[in-house]
Amino acid sequence: MGDGKQTRDEEFQSFMVGRWPRLMRTAFLLTGEQHAAEDLVQSTLEQVYTAWRRVGAADDPEAYVRRVMINVHARKHRRRLREFLAPKDDSGLVREVADTGDRIAQADDRSALLKALAQLPARQREAVVLRYWEDLTETQAAEAMGCSVGTVKSSAAKGIAKLRAIPVLAETVTQERRK
Repeated sequence: MGDGKQTRDEEFQSFMVGRWPRLMRTAFLLTGEQHAAEDLVQSTLEQVYTAWRRVGAADDPEAYVRRVMINVHARKHRRRLREFLAPKDDSGLVREVADTGDRIAQADDRSALLKALAQLPARQREAVVLRYWEDLTETQAAEAMGCSVGTVKSSAAKGIAKLRAIPVLAETVTQERRK
């Protein structure tokens, strides 16, 4: 019996270590703050650990964990906790470190994009983050958000439309196209 638990613990640890950077990035984009992102990932992994036998046996454990993260975040949001994607005084914050292949990290004004993302309602932000940062299909995003594909499509479209209406972002896109 002890060997089975040890094997499960090793599988969970391997999963957690391998997915930590991506989970942190997603959590940061959802919460907008490093400490809140760490709390979200830790809360998510705590729930996942208790159900690891079921999660590890799932067809796509990463999708399962993503769904848990969205649910944990949504529960906190329902309690009307305030989230700040760009705090007024961010001098003490540790900045998110982007993946080396992250095209968004190559943008000249990443902070403007994060501030704009903060202005979106939570559901639109979730849809935009999952579709465009995590590069999930509409079906995968719908599964993670616990809604229909149509809801993902409309939330993402509305979110992108709001982002495109922000002058600073429009200037950045225009400058990128000229290069």
